[in-house]
Amino acid sequence: MIKVVTLLTRKPGMSREAFIEHYETHHRKIGEKYLSGFATKYQRRYMQSAGFREQGSDAPPFDVLMEIWYPDQKALNGALAVLSTEEAQAEIAADEERLFHRELIRSYTVEEYESEMPVVEAGI
Repeated sequence: MIKVVTLLTRKPGMSREAFIEHYETHHRKIGEKYLSGFATKYQRRYMQSAGFREQGSDAPPFDVLMEIWYPDQKALNGALAVLSTEEAQAEIAADEERLFHRELIRSYTVEEYESEMPVVEAGI
């Protein structure tokens, strides 16, 4: 399994609510269109301050953590080939211009490690 994460920041002046609305009603459908048949999962995680460690209500440095899972390198390569076509690039870029601060977009592959945690008893 290969996971790609992308950090996305909304366009300056756009409200969080308008950003999420546009992403979930329009932009995600563009992603689904080009990722179908390649990705096994396409998820968006909208960020907000947790208020831990004296960060108060500071806004996070990005608005959404997008995650895309691929079963293997062949599927990822297939998706990249489709995403790099002129048609896909034109459609994606046009909508990104409406939605994102494009200069801040960053993508990474992720190597994950998971801890098995003991069961917590109720009331603790």
